[in-house]
Amino acid sequence: MSISRRTARSVRILGVASATAALALGAAGNALACNIRDFSAVASCDDNGKGIITVTDTDASGVEATVSVYLESNGADARMVGSKTVKGTKKGAIVTFSEDWAPNATYRVRIEAGKIVNEDISPQLTAPSDACKSSSSPSPSTSETPKPSETPSSPASSGTPSANPSESESSAAPATPGDNAPSPAAGTSNLAETGANSNTPMIAGIAGALVVVGGGAVFLGMRRRGASKSS
Repeated sequence: MSISRRTARSVRILGVASATAALALGAAGNALACNIRDFSAVASCDDNGKGIITVTDTDASGVEATVSVYLESNGADARMVGSKTVKGTKKGAIVTFSEDWAPNATYRVRIEAGKIVNEDISPQLTAPSDACKSSSSPSPSTSETPKPSETPSSPASSGTPSANPSESESSAAPATPGDNAPSPAAGTSNLAETGANSNTPMIAGIAGALVVVGGGAVFLGMRRRGASKSS
């Protein structure tokens, strides 16, 4: 009886150990198997300021998987961004999709890995609220002030020719104020002009008077002489 009891106890111990080992192997197999939790997706910007969607596969078993990305609109696929294959690694293998995503845009990421995985990454991918800033279009500098044009634009020339400055000045020159007397006729000398304005008439009158007086005196003198001779 004692031997049979020992044998039965040994069998039980072996059974328990075998079951424990099976569970451990099963758990290890499940841990190494590809599953949807091995995949993650993120929307970001590359070094050139362009939008990208990156999917990372950390499946250590290295099962080849197909990654498909779709843009969502009102709960439905608006368009397909792209589809690529990836083999996961423990450190993580990545695939990148070029996508000029809009802020807060929603994307569905589908994973198909043989008969092991065929489902979407949950929750769906949502793009950041700030759009990418492309480095090819530099932002305007606020410190610089606009410079005026070096060559000012000339006014449009009118169809009417401009008048000669000398002619316009001569025609626009006002008459010189002064005496209102008419200008002297051609050929009149300066002497005539001066005499007309001098005291010549008065001098001529005095001279005439003196001539008359002198003539009277001579006449009286001659009569006296004649009277004295006759006596």
